[in-house]
Amino acid sequence: MGVTEHESNTTIMTLAEYLAYDDGTDTRYELVNGERYPMPSESDLNNLIAIVLLAEFLKFLPPMHLRRGTELVTSGTRATIRIPDLMILTDELITLLSGASRSLITLDMPPPVLVIEIASPGVSNQDRDYRFKRSEYAARGIEEYWIVDPTQAKVTLFTLVAGFYEEQIFTKHDRIASPHYPDFSLTVAQLLQSGNSTGG
Repeated sequence: MGVTEHESNTTIMTLAEYLAYDDGTDTRYELVNGERYPMPSESDLNNLIAIVLLAEFLKFLPPMHLRRGTELVTSGTRATIRIPDLMILTDELITLLSGASRSLITLDMPPPVLVIEIASPGVSNQDRDYRFKRSEYAARGIEEYWIVDPTQAKVTLFTLVAGFYEEQIFTKHDRIASPHYPDFSLTVAQLLQSGNSTGG
C-alpha cells in the first residue's frame, strides 16, 4: 500500500470516531495510533500483482475465504486499522463477517490466517510494511504475513513462532512456500513477471 505515515491528519480519533467518519469523498484512510492517513491510489503494477495472487489462491480456496479491501483492527490503546492488499480468513471469521454492513475485522474477532502486503517504493513505505506492520500483525496473532516487494524483486514470508515472526526470503525462481497453503505454486519470478506482463 502507498500510505505515507508522515502525512496524517493530526486529530486523534477513537475507533468509534473513525468508523463514523465521513469527509464526503471517496478517500480511504488507515488509522495509525489514532491518526488518520489517506491512502493514495495503488500503482497499476501492485494492482496486477494483487489480482494474480487472488487468481492463484482461487485455484484451491473458495472465494469466501479471500478478501481485498477489508479493514483489520490491529491494536486497541490508540486504535490502528490497516487495509491489507489481500487476506485469507478462517471459517469462523467468514461466519462472523457474514451479513455485516462493513467489512471490518475487530479485536474481538479471530485474526485472518494470512495477510499479504504489496510494498511500494520509498523509505516510509518500506518502514511501514517491514517494521510497523510486522510488529502489529505479530501482536494480532496473524500466523502468516507476506510482503511482496516488486522493487527488490523478493517475497518475504513471516511465520509466527511463539509470538514473534521468523522470516524467510524468496527471490527469482524460488517457489513461495507457504506453511498454511502448500498448494500455492508460483515462484517469485512468475508472480512479478505476470504482474509486469503486457501479453495475453
